[in-house]
Amino acid sequence: MTHSLVEVTDLVVDFPVGGAGEYVRAVDGISFTLEAGQALGVVGESGSGKSTVAAALLGLHRGTGARLGGTVRVGGTDVAAASAAELRRLRGGTAAMVFQDPLSSLDPYYAIGDQIAEVHRIHADVSRRSARARAVEVLDRVGIPDAARRSRARPHEFSGGMRQRALIAMALACEPQLLIADEPTTALDVTVQAQILDLLHGLREERGLGLLLVTHDVGVAAESVDEVLVMRGGHAVERGPVASVLAAPAEPYTRALLAAVPRLDAPRPSRGSAPDPAPRTPAGPESADVPPVVEAFSLRREFGRGRRKVAAVAGVSLAVHAGETLGIVGESGSGKSTLGRMLVGLLEPGSGQVRRDGAPVTGIASGVQMVFQDPVSSLNPRRSVGESIADPLRAAGERDEAAVRARVEELLLRVGLEAEHYDRYPHEFSGGQRQRVGIARALAPRPRLIVCDEPVSALDVTTQAQVTALLAELQRELGIALVFIAHDLAVVRQVSDRVAVMRAGEIVEEGPVDEVYDRPVHPYTRQLLAAVPALDPALAAGRRRTREEVFA
Repeated sequence: MTHSLVEVTDLVVDFPVGGAGEYVRAVDGISFTLEAGQALGVVGESGSGKSTVAAALLGLHRGTGARLGGTVRVGGTDVAAASAAELRRLRGGTAAMVFQDPLSSLDPYYAIGDQIAEVHRIHADVSRRSARARAVEVLDRVGIPDAARRSRARPHEFSGGMRQRALIAMALACEPQLLIADEPTTALDVTVQAQILDLLHGLREERGLGLLLVTHDVGVAAESVDEVLVMRGGHAVERGPVASVLAAPAEPYTRALLAAVPRLDAPRPSRGSAPDPAPRTPAGPESADVPPVVEAFSLRREFGRGRRKVAAVAGVSLAVHAGETLGIVGESGSGKSTLGRMLVGLLEPGSGQVRRDGAPVTGIASGVQMVFQDPVSSLNPRRSVGESIADPLRAAGERDEAAVRARVEELLLRVGLEAEHYDRYPHEFSGGQRQRVGIARALAPRPRLIVCDEPVSALDVTTQAQVTALLAELQRELGIALVFIAHDLAVVRQVSDRVAVMRAGEIVEEGPVDEVYDRPVHPYTRQLLAAVPALDPALAAGRRRTREEVFA
């Protein structure tokens, strides 16, 4: 009797809660099959159960206290009934997994090549020399330049994209039949994401691998899979060929998920009270009827010492006007976040000047606030969110504690939370709620400009849409200016009036967002746009061909 590569029937996963013998159901009755050479995308919001399903394929819930029901069969092996030795052969030999965060999956003390070689030796009776040669071979296969030399490097010496390639190389070391990729591109910028997706596509075509891709990004699924399984609250909502599901979703939840995805080809929402954007000009301060809130002249900032100095920002000039949103896009390392921190005053420019309302700014700029990418690391876990939001008020000299609390509760309501959330702690909130707390804290001192540094990059698409809609609403009502820093070009198009494209510390193109996106002048801008995932699989295939030409 022949089996599909993966057969999942009525899978149920319950996780223990507390110590009273109670359980919460994470996956409820999921069934699907996956054939050799086929790619299935499991799509849904955070908490939908998609990663739990992926882990069940390798028996990773064993020993965690979780209760499993149903049947999971991979490569003919019944995962629930398999012995420890059979599971070891399954993991790496038959199926391999690529996790979301390569830093937490790689040992920082050992060379990349040694870690890959160790995996190969566990599953194959080969010498150390043969295992090392295999490590170099798979590193070269996934596009690591000078693989023999780079195999001796440690994880911190690799970029984010190279670390993810190294994880894929480790997964390929024993030539598995199935590759399970759990959010493999979430933390990567758009061009590196495109390279990883193209790599997975090429491996499928070359080796006939089965691929299970777990992602909250529907665009990533459209680029990479044949069929899609949409999950919500542990249940399967919809499954079918990716082109059919994306073109004509049958379920309301699928339609809502697709509607939340930012698209390059979607019309930009009305900016309400925002002023008309200034005409397109070379990079530099704009002239407009509305005076700038913040101007930057010839900003430069270097990092390193002696001859190893690198210019993170090199001679950037720009202006931000009241009520407008300036988007800043570019790859990781382009200088976006460094520029944002200089606008706020968290970093001093090595040369150049920042002006607010025409006056030079030194140190932390009054009237300017920042929303950070990771609200977990920017909120004190030992203090309630109310106390964190109150800090800017007390720093500004407010001594009336009743007034402070009233203002904080007002802000919590303003960002879509509840007044009673004042006394809760950051760990009691979801990722999207924590980002709302960060926005409330930025609003506390009534700023005229808020710099948002990757504020939605770690959020799923529906939460992302809620946060960007909140920022747009606040901007319309309060007339604040926004600098929106992101590597997601589709999000930037939806929220921005103007856009500045950064590369290697310089602004290479700047202008009204629709003009820059529809008629890009600089080759780097065209390269970034070609890397954006498309919801239409036919368009995605066309963009892949374009990338092959642009990146060649």
